[in-house]
Amino acid sequence: MSRIEQDDTARAVTGLARRFTALVRAAGKGKTVADDQNAAADLVVRITKARTCDAPAIAMFASGLDADLAAVRASLTEPWSSGQAEGQVNRLTLVKRQCYGRSGLELLKRRMVLAA
Repeated sequence: MSRIEQDDTARAVTGLARRFTALVRAAGKGKTVADDQNAAADLVVRITKARTCDAPAIAMFASGLDADLAAVRASLTEPWSSGQAEGQVNRLTLVKRQCYGRSGLELLKRRMVLAA
């Protein structure tokens, strides 16, 4: 028996994490309206179960999902992704961090022009 299976809280957290992962992977592009409705209903059930978890971090995670339920539901049911925009923001942040404290704004401008 693994250590995770010996602890009730760890076993519950692992099960919830696996179910949330499966829900996210099953959602998105190529799904039917019925699939989207099932995913949205399943999301509410999983959030409710996570709120009753003994692990405070999981309960807080579930509260955060519940507070922004419309956005979470849209992310599971809409066919489009914000991955391209997030990638550009990540790249800009990386460039800014590399240039921070060195040569100032002029170097940052040059790096951004060369990167584009």
